[in-house]
Amino acid sequence: MNSSSPSPVHVIGGGLAGSEAAWQIASAGVPVILHEMRGVPGVKTDAHHTDGLAELVCSNSFRSDDWEYNAVGLLHAEMRALNSLIMASGDANQVPAGGALAVDREGFSQAVTARLEAHPLVTIVREEIAGLPPEEWDNVIVATGPLTSPALADAILKTTGEESLSFFDAIAPIVHADSIDFDIAWRQSRYDKEGPGGDAAAYVNCPMNREQYEAFIDALLAGPKAEFKEWENVPYFDGCLPIEVMAERGREMLRHGPMKPVGLTNPRDPTVKAHAIVQLRQDNALGTLFNMVGFQTKLKHGAQAEVFRMIPGLQDAQFARLGGLHRNTFLNSPKLLDRQLRLKAMPRLRFAGQVTGVEGYVESAAMGLLTGRLAAAQALGGDLAPPPPETAMGALVEHITGGHLEGSKFQPMNINYGLLPPLEAPKVDAEGKRINPKDRGRAKKRLMSVRAIEALKAWRDAA
Repeated sequence: MNSSSPSPVHVIGGGLAGSEAAWQIASAGVPVILHEMRGVPGVKTDAHHTDGLAELVCSNSFRSDDWEYNAVGLLHAEMRALNSLIMASGDANQVPAGGALAVDREGFSQAVTARLEAHPLVTIVREEIAGLPPEEWDNVIVATGPLTSPALADAILKTTGEESLSFFDAIAPIVHADSIDFDIAWRQSRYDKEGPGGDAAAYVNCPMNREQYEAFIDALLAGPKAEFKEWENVPYFDGCLPIEVMAERGREMLRHGPMKPVGLTNPRDPTVKAHAIVQLRQDNALGTLFNMVGFQTKLKHGAQAEVFRMIPGLQDAQFARLGGLHRNTFLNSPKLLDRQLRLKAMPRLRFAGQVTGVEGYVESAAMGLLTGRLAAAQALGGDLAPPPPETAMGALVEHITGGHLEGSKFQPMNINYGLLPPLEAPKVDAEGKRINPKDRGRAKKRLMSVRAIEALKAWRDAA
């Protein structure tokens, strides 16, 4: 280890990944300079609305918080075990969301910003890094997310000789709670499942009969869509498809996706099953705003209010924010990055967040956490290997550095159990009792989760 004071690590981008990376570096005792272009006069992105760090631009949900049976919840648990700023701030600003962890987006961003501003080893500089970072910066994390500035993106691509891959990422509308008609809508979480906040009625449900659903699909398909000629033929990421794109793929697709009616019962007419149900999830701590779950859209703003007010319960809806569309870019990471998430063509640059080819808030923050620890170890003269592939975090590294099928096109990936090394489904439980065959898959997930937590803690303690 170096006895002298370590040189600062530079982090470019103050989103989820960059904020988490900066926190991890400073927590290791290494000075860090966080460069964020939002806040510079005249500089903005297509999706952000504030200059706060870690602003959530799409959903306010970190998805399932169930570490035993859900891979995203497992990733939550691993990050909490590694002193994650993003998870701590999310936990402190959670709002009701059934089995998910959702946050008050303003409170969350303010908490992250305040913690980083208060840390003595963190310096926040509001500036745009146009082109490659200065050569004297020998330890850099690029965490610019899906909206990397064109100058920096072009410089990186010229260095690698690659062309960027890209897809569309759409934003769901947000509705004022007091404009929802609760004579029609009701509160209930699917299957009455309680979330981390203990609320089993976290969602607002708007039911549709068959006639209403068919009319809604017709309007959705006919509504004018935003088009961007320079982005033509760019594939969508299947985990965040615009709702009208889902409808284009089949009239019944929404009934089996975000509008599925299962696990919900209308208390006013419990014997009648809805043909489809639109759910809204609380978006802020006050409970005054609700976002339309799965309703990310590229419908033009003028059409959105008209089409979405066809939904029973939302006929008088007032929108705090309409849906939108922004471009997302990511690297061909299996070819360009090593297992330290460094650019092979320029190893002084590490990459974190969505630009690496992970998808989702939590996955992006997790890669920020990891690159922060890797960069801090380098600054201190050490050598830290990524977590083992049995962990959710390690499995993501394996995916983005070569886990996709050889010869196939690299695509973004959410964390899922399929990325972790397999285990045989158990036939008996811990007490030796036979497990029903239909329950063995669930038992297998728990075994994989327990294995992951143990492996992650062993990696942490050995570092």
